[in-house]
Amino acid sequence: MKKAPFKIERLVDFSKPTNRKNMEKAIATVRGQLGKEYPSLVGSEELFLRQKFASYNPAEKDQVVGLFQKSEENHADMAVKVAAETFGSWSLVDPVKRAGYLFKGAQVMRRRRLELAAWMVFEVGKSWVEADADVAEAIDFMEFYGREMLRYAGPQPLTKLPDEKNELKYIPLGVGIVIPPWNFPLAILVGMTTAAIVAGNTVVLKPSSDSPTIAAKFVEIMREVKLPKGVLNFLPGSGGVVGSALVGHPRTRFIAFTGSKEVGLGINVLAAQTQPGQIWIKRVIAEMGGKDAIVVDSGVNLDEAAAGVCTSAFGFQGQKCSACSRAIVVKGVYQKFIEKLIPKVRAISVGPTDSYENTMGPVINQAAMNTIMEYIEAGKTEGKLILGGTTAPGNGYFIRPTIFKDVHPKARISKEEIFGPVLAITKADDFDDAIAIANDTEYGLTGSVYTKSRNRIEKAKRLFHVGNLYFNRKCTGALVGAHPFGGFNMSGTDSKAGGRDYLMLFTQAKTISEKIR
Repeated sequence: MKKAPFKIERLVDFSKPTNRKNMEKAIATVRGQLGKEYPSLVGSEELFLRQKFASYNPAEKDQVVGLFQKSEENHADMAVKVAAETFGSWSLVDPVKRAGYLFKGAQVMRRRRLELAAWMVFEVGKSWVEADADVAEAIDFMEFYGREMLRYAGPQPLTKLPDEKNELKYIPLGVGIVIPPWNFPLAILVGMTTAAIVAGNTVVLKPSSDSPTIAAKFVEIMREVKLPKGVLNFLPGSGGVVGSALVGHPRTRFIAFTGSKEVGLGINVLAAQTQPGQIWIKRVIAEMGGKDAIVVDSGVNLDEAAAGVCTSAFGFQGQKCSACSRAIVVKGVYQKFIEKLIPKVRAISVGPTDSYENTMGPVINQAAMNTIMEYIEAGKTEGKLILGGTTAPGNGYFIRPTIFKDVHPKARISKEEIFGPVLAITKADDFDDAIAIANDTEYGLTGSVYTKSRNRIEKAKRLFHVGNLYFNRKCTGALVGAHPFGGFNMSGTDSKAGGRDYLMLFTQAKTISEKIR
């Protein structure tokens, strides 16, 4: 199969009235489908269980988005066994055919693009632009990983020997457990799941309990393109119950997880415990948290720097592992930078994102809101509150974008991941001091530097210890194929999602040598 070179999916331009009208129609359509019940899926069997749970709209906290089955340990055992049985046949399917399912799925996503974005508006409170970007990234993952599988399946370069025929084959691992986050509920879910599937593995998908409806829509798409039964199994439920059972199962071969540091470390510990009957070391692919910084040097365009910090800090309410939660500004431009930043943040409209005008929606749930407000209270003793710091009106979990200045590098709000719309601004003595402050964290995911100095760019390349480093632009918005994504230290296993190495994580290499007589 020959495919055209990979191209990044273009975003929808909502400044055009036709596109806005089409999105409004999609939102109205989805609104009419809220509250529907969805089954779990194990092989060909749809499961409707006695115990159920609901997903709610964080902007209208009493509104049910979807109703789901609350799986237990026995369902986890059933799903892993079905996936293991299916692996025997799926692993032998031609990689070209496996890639074809991803290309077909991407086409269906394009057709349902605004509908999928509308589901994210309701279930996780994404703005139109953020929701559309999430769908576009999901399409990109499917197109990119499909092409990558074609490359991995081709001849691999080896040193030639005169009397041997040698081959290197990338073969699948087995049953994988995919545990995606709620903040990129389609893109990251699709990326991890389709990478595993196209490599020849079977999957049990345990969605976040905050975004199972969007996961169910992806499962619908893969059923529509006739992915064989048992390759993708869908098992919503509690992470502590069904998630732990899936991770600990002896027939689980690998776990792909994106989420918090605490949960990721727990998965790593559980996966390392060899179970009776287990004959492999489980592989853990983990993307966890971040405490990301943007460094602002002297002599730069402060309007551009302020715009980059504003977007990085408050896009999707700061609920991104790549979000800028620290701005580290050299003292010569410190006050001027703040003066440029404040009006940009004040212009952010907070409210339900089913309205296009609201570019900042709710945080995901009550627990998140409580935690963020606790950090804001702590911040009032650790720095000077210069904007926000309160909740916003509405029957949802709305928090105003919040900025603290004069924050010490060792303060809690400088060290701990808040995962909300809170920015700490710290003054640095000079550029070297700013880089040292930026590195003073247990994380190492993304970072950005605004500078005009070539020498300082080269210095930051060597010294700024993050997996994704950007210059003179925001620190969010990694694009598939262009910015392979993953971080260091407590930010995870540096998986480089959306890069040429990623499928290797879901395969094992087999060398075959034949003596030529």
